[in-house]
Amino acid sequence: MSTSTKPQRLLLGVSMLALSILSPAAYAETPPAATPADETPADQKPKTDLAEGSDIVVTATRANEIAPVTASLQTTQPQSVISRSFIEDSLPATSDFNQIALISPSVSGYGNSNGPGLSESKAQIRGFQDGEYNVTYDGVPFGDTNDPTHHSNTFFPSNTIETLIVDRGPGNASQLGQATFGGNINLFSRATREDAGIELKGTYGSYNTWMLRGVAQSGAIEKLGGTEIVLSGQHIGSDGARTFSPFRSNNVFGKVMIPIGPDAKLTILGTYNENTFNQPDKDGATLSQVAQFGKYFSLNNDPTSQSYYGYNHTHKTTDFEVVKFEANIAPNSVFENRAYTYSYDNETLSGSDVTLYATATPAAIATANLVTLTPGGAKTTGVPGYTKTNKYRMYGDIAKTRIDFGFGAITAGAWIEWSNTYRQQRDVNLVTGAPNYAEKAVKDPVTNIATPANIKFDQNSNTNHTEEFVELELRPIPGLKITPGFKHVDFNRRIDAQYNQTTRFPQKLSDTYSANLPFATVNYAVDDRLAVYAQYARGFLAPSLSVLYVASPNFSTVEPERSTNYQAGVVYHGSNLSIDADVYKIDFKNKFATDPSAPASEGTVFINQGAVQYKGVEGQVTYALPHGIAVFANGSRNYAKTDNPGTANLQVANAPEWTAAGGVLFKSGPMRFSLIDKYIGRQWFADPTTNSLAVYNSYKSNGYNTAILSARYDIGPVRVGVEVNNLFDARPVTNIGPNSKTALADIGHATATNFDQYYYQTGRSFTGDITLTF
Repeated sequence: MSTSTKPQRLLLGVSMLALSILSPAAYAETPPAATPADETPADQKPKTDLAEGSDIVVTATRANEIAPVTASLQTTQPQSVISRSFIEDSLPATSDFNQIALISPSVSGYGNSNGPGLSESKAQIRGFQDGEYNVTYDGVPFGDTNDPTHHSNTFFPSNTIETLIVDRGPGNASQLGQATFGGNINLFSRATREDAGIELKGTYGSYNTWMLRGVAQSGAIEKLGGTEIVLSGQHIGSDGARTFSPFRSNNVFGKVMIPIGPDAKLTILGTYNENTFNQPDKDGATLSQVAQFGKYFSLNNDPTSQSYYGYNHTHKTTDFEVVKFEANIAPNSVFENRAYTYSYDNETLSGSDVTLYATATPAAIATANLVTLTPGGAKTTGVPGYTKTNKYRMYGDIAKTRIDFGFGAITAGAWIEWSNTYRQQRDVNLVTGAPNYAEKAVKDPVTNIATPANIKFDQNSNTNHTEEFVELELRPIPGLKITPGFKHVDFNRRIDAQYNQTTRFPQKLSDTYSANLPFATVNYAVDDRLAVYAQYARGFLAPSLSVLYVASPNFSTVEPERSTNYQAGVVYHGSNLSIDADVYKIDFKNKFATDPSAPASEGTVFINQGAVQYKGVEGQVTYALPHGIAVFANGSRNYAKTDNPGTANLQVANAPEWTAAGGVLFKSGPMRFSLIDKYIGRQWFADPTTNSLAVYNSYKSNGYNTAILSARYDIGPVRVGVEVNNLFDARPVTNIGPNSKTALADIGHATATNFDQYYYQTGRSFTGDITLTF
């Protein structure tokens, strides 16, 4: 069986199994379980809307009902549950999922430099970068196909999210994704309701930012067997915080929950998103641009410049669909299947180098703006830029069965996924749109045919990914759950390029990576308020598509990244106090890096550079005072240092040494108020393994914070609110993109850094909103 048809046949088999389960005979003899009398104290009853949309149960104490983050007593790893009420009451309505997750301990981030949700952001968990942890939506892992990185404001704006859970750990064998060892940001879609209702919201604020949103709940439709439907639509428009950087976004979302008899239900979900904005492909401002134009500089209105806003724009569209089937197939046996597809289409026009504006002399700028309009011809005046396409569609299916046998339970399942991707980049004269033949001469080594000099790459690629897993939950004594697990992974990448990236000639390349991963978790409920847990897990991350950007495949011998995770923690839920804490240690090896010694003719060559050790301590606490007031705090001390014999142990790039958050919340009657502050500690922006110590230390941040003040008041069916984001107007550097013109080195360092691109925290901004519910 070929690798291209195997996933499709497996999916067909799973779908046939699901159809057979829909037969009434499959569940007709499984009566609903009798519900015992509820003798749980009132302050300890589970309340599902604290983590609605997920399968996490959080006890409904006074502290948990108001806490911005909490954890479940049933957790087997460090966890932060963030509810819809916190998203609605304390964050800007335009927030992306990274800003929501930022309230969690050990989570740091940068980006959003155009305003909250108005440009992409990146989050880190314990120092693991985007692409080294998973993001899931309703249990479906999603990410780019060249590597598992994410676009924070492109798929799931906040109107599509009911609950967000940050798992600071790999989970058990059934936690799926390409990069489980770094943790998981789990998004759960808006929940359907039994009661009908409509919510309309409008906001207006700084940077001429406005948003309109509508959410409609059908309630349970008796004529359709109790079917529930939720629909949402949202539009955002903004001039953006940065110069000449407008942003527009449209999102529609729909979800239908269909009961099928007493023991099965079908859930169908779909969302579509469109973003249009002006931004260079490689944004960020140089220090000389900041000195002349300020920290908000991005683009200008000069059509002779590569930074002209008319030459730098992007149009992105995405869709995401899931069909989920759940059924009790026999007494104490449950089957679940998720079939899904999603797509991403990025069409970009950008200046080739936006760092020159206000940085170089007029003569240097004139030289940089020369273009070649005919193959091999003379250079002439123009404005060089390029078009870029990154377009993919992913297909997948996740099936699992759980059988409970009294003193334990077994869960087994499989995940299959495949993708088709098209990517291209071509040089153009931005003034006319005509080809710019600016690339070096390259010939196909087989046919000796020359590659057109305006094409950087034109590439098709595919992935085929399968995972099979099993977990055995044992309950030897009351309150104790011991769950060993095992997962097998096969991951294949293929390139079929007319002109491959970096080599620029036709290539067909493929590589397959496999792993066997053991897991073990323990959770012990000491009583109904206190639980302790521990976890052991092995992790695996396949190399990115860029390892196939090489002329000779024998040069690309990089192995997958591997990790071994150990962690333990405690959770306590009292009537007024919610607290949890943990310690962790992660041994990480085979870190990916480019090989600077490889011949330039080989393209980009990757190697496994060394090891990193991650360890630390984390905690979060909320205390509920009388009259609806609560105070909270959380923090972490994070060690993420290189661990290679004979070299200094240095903190890896974009990995803060600590994080802290705190604040006060008030919720009583018609009033809601919160003041929250998140501090991200000292970090470095340069890779310590590829730069000298002097260079590394010159890219250091001593830390920065963001405070958000939010207040709301209900007047009948109308809620009015105001938010102040970045209350103290802090404008520190949050990241630095080292230039690509010159390799960072002590020699010439001062010249090279003239072209580094700096990213700053957006200043204080205000938003007012009105919400009508009926």
